[in-house]
Amino acid sequence: MTIVSHAGIRTEVGTASTASQSATEQTQYLTFMLGKEMFAIGILAIKEILEYQDLTVVPMMPMSIRGVMNLRGAVVPVMDLSARFGRKPVEITKRTCIVIVEVEADGERQDIGVVVDAVNQVVDILGSDIESAPAFGAKIRTDFIHGLGKVAGKFVILLDVNNVLSIDDVGALGELGKDLPTPVAADG
Repeated sequence: MTIVSHAGIRTEVGTASTASQSATEQTQYLTFMLGKEMFAIGILAIKEILEYQDLTVVPMMPMSIRGVMNLRGAVVPVMDLSARFGRKPVEITKRTCIVIVEVEADGERQDIGVVVDAVNQVVDILGSDIESAPAFGAKIRTDFIHGLGKVAGKFVILLDVNNVLSIDDVGALGELGKDLPTPVAADG
Protein backbone atom coordinates (compact mmCIF):
# COMPACT_ATOMS: atom_id res chain seq x y z
CA MET A 1 0.00 0.00 0.00
CA THR A 2 1.36 3.41 -1.00
CA ILE A 3 0.49 6.69 0.67
CA VAL A 4 0.37 9.52 -1.83
CA SER A 5 0.02 13.20 -1.11
CA HIS A 6 -0.93 15.65 -3.84
CA ALA A 7 -2.51 19.09 -3.55
CA GLY A 8 -3.17 18.57 0.14
CA ILE A 9 -4.94 15.23 -0.33
CA ARG A 10 -3.54 12.32 1.66
CA THR A 11 -4.57 9.02 0.13
CA GLU A 12 -3.76 5.36 0.67
CA VAL A 13 -3.79 3.29 -2.50
CA GLY A 14 -3.28 -0.42 -3.08
CA THR A 15 -2.95 -2.90 -5.94
CA ALA A 16 -5.19 -5.89 -5.22
CA SER A 17 -7.90 -6.71 -7.75
CA THR A 18 -11.46 -5.63 -7.03
CA ALA A 19 -14.10 -8.16 -6.11
CA SER A 20 -17.87 -7.98 -6.54
CA GLN A 21 -19.58 -6.12 -3.76
CA SER A 22 -22.64 -7.02 -1.69
CA ALA A 23 -25.19 -4.39 -0.66
CA THR A 24 -23.69 -3.98 2.83
CA GLU A 25 -20.00 -3.97 1.85
CA GLN A 26 -18.21 -0.68 1.41
CA THR A 27 -15.70 -0.18 -1.34
CA GLN A 28 -13.33 2.75 -1.62
CA TYR A 29 -13.13 4.80 -4.79
CA LEU A 30 -10.76 7.56 -5.82
CA THR A 31 -12.80 10.45 -7.20
CA PHE A 32 -11.42 12.84 -9.80
CA MET A 33 -12.58 15.51 -12.19
CA LEU A 34 -12.72 15.56 -15.97
CA GLY A 35 -13.98 18.99 -16.85
CA LYS A 36 -16.90 19.64 -14.52
CA GLU A 37 -17.88 15.98 -14.09
CA MET A 38 -16.81 13.69 -11.28
CA PHE A 39 -15.67 10.14 -12.00
CA ALA A 40 -14.26 7.41 -9.77
CA ILE A 41 -12.07 4.31 -10.01
CA GLY A 42 -11.93 1.54 -7.42
CA ILE A 43 -8.99 2.26 -5.13
CA LEU A 44 -7.62 -1.28 -5.43
CA ALA A 45 -6.78 -0.69 -9.12
CA ILE A 46 -4.79 2.46 -8.31
CA LYS A 47 -1.06 2.22 -7.67
CA GLU A 48 -0.14 5.88 -7.22
CA ILE A 49 -0.97 9.49 -8.01
CA LEU A 50 1.68 11.73 -9.55
CA GLU A 51 1.89 15.39 -10.42
CA TYR A 52 1.75 15.89 -14.16
CA GLN A 53 5.17 15.67 -15.80
CA ASP A 54 6.46 16.02 -19.33
CA LEU A 55 5.87 12.93 -21.43
CA THR A 56 7.66 11.44 -24.41
CA VAL A 57 5.33 11.67 -27.40
CA VAL A 58 5.17 8.53 -29.54
CA PRO A 59 4.32 9.01 -33.24
CA MET A 60 1.25 7.39 -34.84
CA MET A 61 -0.66 6.97 -31.58
CA PRO A 62 -4.36 7.73 -31.18
CA MET A 63 -5.22 11.20 -29.81
CA SER A 64 -6.12 9.71 -26.44
CA ILE A 65 -2.53 8.53 -25.87
CA ARG A 66 -0.52 11.51 -24.60
CA GLY A 67 2.76 9.61 -24.65
CA VAL A 68 4.88 7.48 -22.34
CA MET A 69 6.67 8.14 -19.08
CA ASN A 70 9.53 6.54 -17.21
CA LEU A 71 8.24 5.17 -13.91
CA ARG A 72 11.19 3.81 -11.95
CA GLY A 73 12.76 2.32 -15.08
CA ALA A 74 9.51 1.02 -16.64
CA VAL A 75 7.89 2.54 -19.72
CA VAL A 76 4.28 3.41 -18.88
CA PRO A 77 1.79 4.59 -21.53
CA VAL A 78 -0.22 7.66 -20.48
CA MET A 79 -3.80 8.12 -21.66
CA ASP A 80 -5.81 11.34 -21.63
CA LEU A 81 -9.09 10.05 -20.20
CA SER A 82 -11.06 13.05 -21.45
CA ALA A 83 -9.84 12.45 -25.03
CA ARG A 84 -10.57 8.73 -24.60
CA PHE A 85 -14.20 9.71 -23.99
CA GLY A 86 -14.26 11.75 -27.20
CA ARG A 87 -13.98 15.08 -25.43
CA LYS A 88 -11.49 17.93 -25.53
CA PRO A 89 -8.09 16.81 -24.11
CA VAL A 90 -7.28 17.79 -20.52
CA GLU A 91 -5.70 21.24 -20.23
CA ILE A 92 -2.57 21.01 -18.11
CA THR A 93 -2.81 23.09 -14.90
CA LYS A 94 -1.14 22.89 -11.51
CA ARG A 95 -3.92 20.49 -10.35
CA THR A 96 -3.52 18.09 -13.31
CA CYS A 97 -2.44 14.61 -12.18
CA ILE A 98 -1.39 11.32 -13.65
CA VAL A 99 -3.10 8.43 -11.87
CA ILE A 100 -1.20 5.15 -12.31
CA VAL A 101 -3.75 2.36 -12.73
CA GLU A 102 -3.14 -1.37 -12.95
CA VAL A 103 -5.27 -3.09 -15.60
CA GLU A 104 -5.53 -6.71 -16.61
CA ALA A 105 -5.42 -7.79 -20.25
CA ASP A 106 -5.08 -11.37 -21.47
CA GLY A 107 -4.17 -12.53 -17.96
CA GLU A 108 -1.32 -10.03 -17.65
CA ARG A 109 -1.23 -6.91 -15.51
CA GLN A 110 -0.03 -3.63 -16.96
CA ASP A 111 0.35 -0.14 -15.54
CA ILE A 112 -1.23 2.73 -17.45
CA GLY A 113 -1.09 6.40 -16.55
CA VAL A 114 -4.34 8.35 -16.76
CA VAL A 115 -4.32 12.15 -17.10
CA VAL A 116 -7.13 13.80 -15.11
CA ASP A 117 -7.97 17.45 -14.41
CA ALA A 118 -7.82 17.05 -10.63
CA VAL A 119 -7.91 14.33 -7.98
CA ASN A 120 -10.55 14.92 -5.31
CA GLN A 121 -10.67 12.36 -2.52
CA VAL A 122 -11.21 8.73 -1.58
CA VAL A 123 -14.84 7.93 -0.77
CA ASP A 124 -16.52 4.87 0.71
CA ILE A 125 -19.58 3.69 -1.24
CA LEU A 126 -21.93 0.95 -0.03
CA GLY A 127 -22.98 -1.67 -2.56
CA SER A 128 -26.59 -0.58 -1.98
CA ASP A 129 -25.62 2.95 -3.11
CA ILE A 130 -24.43 1.77 -6.53
CA GLU A 131 -26.91 1.74 -9.40
CA SER A 132 -26.38 -0.29 -12.57
CA ALA A 133 -24.98 1.42 -15.63
CA PRO A 134 -27.76 3.05 -17.64
CA ALA A 135 -28.70 1.54 -20.99
CA PHE A 136 -28.57 5.00 -22.63
CA GLY A 137 -28.34 8.66 -21.76
CA ALA A 138 -24.75 8.66 -20.46
CA LYS A 139 -22.13 10.75 -22.25
CA ILE A 140 -19.78 7.76 -22.47
CA ARG A 141 -20.18 4.22 -23.76
CA THR A 142 -21.94 2.19 -21.08
CA ASP A 143 -19.39 -0.64 -21.20
CA PHE A 144 -16.98 1.82 -19.57
CA ILE A 145 -19.30 2.24 -16.59
CA HIS A 146 -19.17 -0.12 -13.61
CA GLY A 147 -22.11 1.75 -12.09
CA LEU A 148 -23.34 5.04 -10.70
CA GLY A 149 -22.43 5.65 -7.07
CA LYS A 150 -24.47 7.92 -4.85
CA VAL A 151 -22.19 10.30 -2.95
CA ALA A 152 -23.61 13.21 -0.95
CA GLY A 153 -26.86 13.13 -2.93
CA LYS A 154 -25.13 13.18 -6.34
CA PHE A 155 -24.14 10.49 -8.80
CA VAL A 156 -20.49 9.71 -9.45
CA ILE A 157 -19.67 7.65 -12.55
CA LEU A 158 -17.75 4.55 -11.41
CA LEU A 159 -15.48 3.46 -14.24
CA ASP A 160 -14.61 -0.10 -15.22
CA VAL A 161 -10.86 0.38 -15.69
CA ASN A 162 -10.33 -2.83 -17.67
CA ASN A 163 -12.79 -1.59 -20.33
CA VAL A 164 -11.89 2.10 -20.26
CA LEU A 165 -8.17 1.40 -20.50
CA SER A 166 -8.43 -1.67 -22.72
CA ILE A 167 -5.11 -2.11 -24.50
CA ASP A 168 -6.93 -3.91 -27.35
CA ASP A 169 -9.27 -0.93 -27.91
CA VAL A 170 -6.40 1.54 -27.76
CA GLY A 171 -4.33 -0.67 -30.08
CA ALA A 172 -7.22 -0.77 -32.56
CA LEU A 173 -7.32 3.04 -32.51
CA GLY A 174 -3.59 3.08 -33.22
CA GLU A 175 -4.10 0.69 -36.14
CA LEU A 176 -6.55 3.18 -37.69
CA GLY A 177 -3.75 5.75 -37.79
CA LYS A 178 -1.51 3.37 -39.75
CA ASP A 179 -3.96 3.41 -42.68
CA LEU A 180 -3.57 7.16 -43.14
CA PRO A 181 -1.24 8.30 -45.94
CA THR A 182 2.26 9.25 -44.83
CA PRO A 183 3.05 12.93 -45.46
CA VAL A 184 5.79 13.44 -48.04
CA ALA A 185 8.47 16.04 -47.21
CA ALA A 186 8.75 18.84 -49.75
CA ASP A 187 12.08 19.07 -51.56
CA GLY A 188 13.92 22.23 -50.88
